[in-house]
Amino acid sequence: MGGAQGRLISYSDRIKAVKLINEATENGSRLEPACKELGICSRTYQRWTENGSVKKDQRPLVERKAPKNKLTESERKEIIKVANSKEYADLPPSKIVPKLADKGKYIASESTFYRVLKEEKLNAHRSKSKKPVKREIPTHIATKPNQVWTWDITWLNASIKGEHFKLYLIIDMFSRLIVAHEVWETENAEYSKRLIRKATLSQNIATKTDQPLVLHSDNGSPMKAATFMVTLEKLGVQSSFSRPRVSNDNPYSESLFKTMKYRPIYPNKGFKNLTEAREWTSKFVHWYNHVHLHSGINFITPYQRHYGLDIDIMQKRIETYQEAKATHPERWSGEIRDWSLPEYVTLNPMEEDEVKKYLNQQDS
Repeated sequence: MGGAQGRLISYSDRIKAVKLINEATENGSRLEPACKELGICSRTYQRWTENGSVKKDQRPLVERKAPKNKLTESERKEIIKVANSKEYADLPPSKIVPKLADKGKYIASESTFYRVLKEEKLNAHRSKSKKPVKREIPTHIATKPNQVWTWDITWLNASIKGEHFKLYLIIDMFSRLIVAHEVWETENAEYSKRLIRKATLSQNIATKTDQPLVLHSDNGSPMKAATFMVTLEKLGVQSSFSRPRVSNDNPYSESLFKTMKYRPIYPNKGFKNLTEAREWTSKFVHWYNHVHLHSGINFITPYQRHYGLDIDIMQKRIETYQEAKATHPERWSGEIRDWSLPEYVTLNPMEEDEVKKYLNQQDS
């Protein structure tokens, strides 16, 4: 209420305020302090009430005069007529108004043109531009390994400036395990086909399941090539794609590439040849899968998460911490460290209700 002194208070809020003030005065409070507590003055209370009851709100019944600067109906029709004329139909108001001024004619300001056309729903796509397509944010949920994979291709620098090798890499979204990788000199759909076959074979992915494996990627040509899509169909793998030019829709692959290229031993000066690039990448993949304690899965390795070794590991960590707390309870101000693991992983953030709905469908 504050400095507005009740002018912007709704009628229902007035009733509540008057009721509180009446209760306060009935219990011995003076009117002025009671009003002050609600941020209004006693004069405002008196204006609102009659014999202690709230007056009927007359504001909706008051006839208000039209603003002096309001367009007449004929002026409004002229704006619409000019904007829809053959000469100006494909122009926005920002160009209509100057063209009219060049002819010595003024109807209304540019902002008024925009407002009137917006009210009439005539301001969108006045030229041949198409209405923008609203793309749904792609998202998937994984509650165990081999439900959702993401993949991408990144460039590895060669020692010769301007040349690169191409790393093809598939990662399991749930466990972060690198399930397959290849290094080639070019981007090619044939290499993509080889990669997915290698990955499904290594993980023994069935070709026919009620819930097929999802393979998510960006919109690169090797990912959307017709021959590659046919291969996915034969393998029973469902394709999924990021929104155009939105790298955040493939965060797990992007994060993995950053981890790789920020490794201290990454050869920033480039690889001498394809063989060296393949050897280094194989060593990195082994380190990432078997040695790297991944922060996204509470500092266990992707291999341990993927093959179910994480349960015993986390239980041992919990027991170790509980024993340490029992030995020196004075050193602990609260509970032990949280060693739990997420029950599910999503490609893009999802509302909790959506996740519950999905998980219920999975159970049924």
